[in-house]
Amino acid sequence: MKILQTIWVALTTENELLLKITSMPMLVLELTVSMLLFTTILNIKCTSKQKALYIIILSLIGFINLWFVPTPYNTFINVIACPILSYFIFKTNILKSILAEIIPYIVFLVLGSILITFCMFLFKIDSQTITKITLFKMIYSITLYMLSYIIYRFLHKKNINILLVSKMKRKNITILLINFITGIISIALQVYIATVYIDILPVSIIIINILVLLLYFLISIYSLFRTNKLEITTESLEEERLYNKTLTILYDNIRGFKHDFNNIVQSIGGYISTNNIEGLKDYYSDLMADCQKVNNLAILNPELINNPAVYSLLTSKYHKAEELGIKMNFEVFLDLKTLNIKIYDLTRILGILLDNAIEASSKCDEKAIYITIRRNNKLNRQLFIIENTYSNKDINTDRIFEKGYTSKADDDGKNHGLGLWEVRKILKKTNNLNLFTTKDNRLFKQQLEIYF
Repeated sequence: MKILQTIWVALTTENELLLKITSMPMLVLELTVSMLLFTTILNIKCTSKQKALYIIILSLIGFINLWFVPTPYNTFINVIACPILSYFIFKTNILKSILAEIIPYIVFLVLGSILITFCMFLFKIDSQTITKITLFKMIYSITLYMLSYIIYRFLHKKNINILLVSKMKRKNITILLINFITGIISIALQVYIATVYIDILPVSIIIINILVLLLYFLISIYSLFRTNKLEITTESLEEERLYNKTLTILYDNIRGFKHDFNNIVQSIGGYISTNNIEGLKDYYSDLMADCQKVNNLAILNPELINNPAVYSLLTSKYHKAEELGIKMNFEVFLDLKTLNIKIYDLTRILGILLDNAIEASSKCDEKAIYITIRRNNKLNRQLFIIENTYSNKDINTDRIFEKGYTSKADDDGKNHGLGLWEVRKILKKTNNLNLFTTKDNRLFKQQLEIYF
């Protein structure tokens, strides 16, 4: 009985050491629930290994801050560590990394303000007692994380998340961040006023304050959903515009082909009747070139290239190449929804490689680019192969990724030699990408390998 009494006294009186010890498992629980919330809400795809690594590293940082770093420096370190680890461990973008910290913080802050008010009325104690007495602090923390976990389960079951587009405009990112930061400051001030002046404020004012906090939180989330939906709609409209342009060109080509069909058949008959096999071969080659153009336009279909960002990029580069008289041929044998790479990184790499291919082939008598997208199951990789004709046969494939190295003239005022250097930087950030460069007497080849 004496041992139980000692434990009870320790739990119900101020004990800084015991409070720190019990805060350690609570920290792990908080980080786990926080991670579940933001990975679900932000639709971040991650493995169990990534989740465990995130929790372990942040827990270690939290323990060090708890025991060895004084206030407020420990809070500052925690605030900085969360988005940095989210960015590097979950391989996400900067916006999602920042929101990964802000969203759970708002959830905990709103639920915490409601819960602490309830606890004060239920146990007839002040907020200082809840934060300094171990027993009350544990009850408060466990209840808070249980409620947060219930919210996570609801969001996960209903599949409610924010599908942020890969390249949101900087202006919208700034607005979102300002909105959330302002919201956090407002909520923090409201919580501070409610907890410090709890004995002075009437119950009705406290209830109204809580309702306002909830309303602001819901409006902020709704605002983010609406802004993101607008970005996705804009992206879809651009995709449809490019597809309509492609369909128009395809329709004109088919009409022209249909109009000339009788002439084509008669021309083939003329070669056959005179037994001019060489002439027929040349004519057939030209005919197949026109057919290939129609086939390429048919492939430029969002149903086949089923990733909006990749489709938009390939379509815009195709039309750019066509304006320069370059034949761009496509072969797509891969479901782009299964790509094991961040789309933002992929479009940056492909954009640079295609720009280089267009520029190189535009200087040749034979202007041609060949793009193959396929899957290699034997080696567990996805391939993007870009081949183009080129005129500079002396180009050094070992040096093309060096910063500032270029085979182009610098008298045009442009910064050359940076594109492939940027590609190399992206490749170094990930461990499942490789770019294999080769050349022969006719074609320069870049093979992007994505391992899964």
